[in-house]
Amino acid sequence: MTRQVWLKADDEVGDWDERKRRITAGLEAGVDWVLVDEEDVERVRDLGAVDVAAFTNGDVHVMDAEADEEDEPDIAVVGKDGEGDGSMDIPGDLSGSADLSVLRQDGKATAGYVRIFDQRYEEFAEEVATAADYTIVVGEDWQIIPLENLIARIGDETNLVAGVTTAEEARTAYETLEIGADSVLLDTDDLDEIRKTVEVRDEMGREQVDLVEAEIQEIEQTGSADRVCIDTGNLMEHDEGMLVGSMSRGLFFVHAETAESPYVASRPFRVNAGAVHAYVRTPDGGTKYLSELRSGDEVQVVDTEGRTREAIVGRVKIEKRPMFRVSAEVETDDGVDRIETLLQNAETIKVATSEGRKAVTDLEVGDDVLVYYGDKARHFGEAIEESIIEQ
Repeated sequence: MTRQVWLKADDEVGDWDERKRRITAGLEAGVDWVLVDEEDVERVRDLGAVDVAAFTNGDVHVMDAEADEEDEPDIAVVGKDGEGDGSMDIPGDLSGSADLSVLRQDGKATAGYVRIFDQRYEEFAEEVATAADYTIVVGEDWQIIPLENLIARIGDETNLVAGVTTAEEARTAYETLEIGADSVLLDTDDLDEIRKTVEVRDEMGREQVDLVEAEIQEIEQTGSADRVCIDTGNLMEHDEGMLVGSMSRGLFFVHAETAESPYVASRPFRVNAGAVHAYVRTPDGGTKYLSELRSGDEVQVVDTEGRTREAIVGRVKIEKRPMFRVSAEVETDDGVDRIETLLQNAETIKVATSEGRKAVTDLEVGDDVLVYYGDKARHFGEAIEESIIEQ
């Protein structure tokens, strides 16, 4: 599931200057959607590239074919100043609902907005979910219980967007019932809270990988090979690096060049990853050959606890350098498996060991290094069930 952050910026927020300030902060933080009133759609598009949802009323006209595309939202939202927010009473017979009537007209509106005042509004939100691609629910006195009920009952009928005011509320919404809301609608002027909520979104979407120890069996100097440095557009932390290796089933943790030395300045954007034939793990759980990487590609950054994030390749440097062949054994359910990689013969290349980071030039037989191990072969980077021998 891809989590998203919507930012509420309609006239309830304040005048245009206040709304603009909030929207600008959201754009800088990286929110996915901005929710505004329909008259602000063009102004939002002038501020930057972002998906725009707009509140509209019962006589929806924002989707008219003759309208200027800049004035049209990506999603029209029904419910404000209507039954959804309590401005109008919900009819006893929902077949007479004005909001539902608009939602059921093809091409008129694709999202419903409901404030959950009591159980009746919760029931109304369920009905909205049957007609809307997106269902935005904002809890009043009760938040968790209605959200749990809606997650359990709505299922895959709609994209559920839960109203929140803080990053921690967003985390709870994403985690409720271990399924969570698809998105959150954030209502805050706190610029730090906007940024933190986007960080929570990113964290929730990241893979956690299991790293295991492999025992070094051989360290052998080889001749020169075409070595690849991956220079990213992101700064990496001291405990971060990438997973690389000659065999797709076993990838070694190689640290980013974050350490200072008397001879070489740190380059916290760089991982000296190995020879051109080797694999590097990508954010989708696949792999790419180092020789295939280009500026703009995404690679996976991982820390020593297995937490992952994405990084954008800014440049790939390929140069001939003397290399080490590093061989290690991993314990498996069927015994042991040997994996290998080629790494440059230089003190600046460090791997993660059971005793901390260690230069490849200092590695010894018997050292335990961190690796990612999977018993599946790969074809064009995709894991497959096939008999493939790598040696």
